[in-house]
Amino acid sequence: MFKRTVLAAIAVSMLAVPVAQAQQRHDGPRHGQHYSHSKKPGFHAPKRHEARKHAPKRHHWAKGNRLPEWQRRQAVRDYHRHGLKRPGRGQQWVKVDNDYLLVSLASGIIAGIIAAR
Repeated sequence: MFKRTVLAAIAVSMLAVPVAQAQQRHDGPRHGQHYSHSKKPGFHAPKRHEARKHAPKRHHWAKGNRLPEWQRRQAVRDYHRHGLKRPGRGQQWVKVDNDYLLVSLASGIIAGIIAAR
């Protein structure tokens, strides 16, 4: 009998918590929230995520790493014009972001890295 009473009390308390939370009043802005100063129709306040500017993601290439999807990248044919040495047999230069990568044709492994000017 005592066990049933305790279990019933626990069940009632678990049901009462969501009901109590749903009945909270929203009188004003909470911590970190602000009312808009302009209530004019058509007013658009900038959102927080719009104000942030994200820097483009830069890769830090290293010799021995694999270049993902290297087949889709344009090979650099006029390597002398860019100040690059002649690629070895089975290698080619590929420009990625602002770097020139010497890539193995068979595996896509990076054999050399030079920063573009």
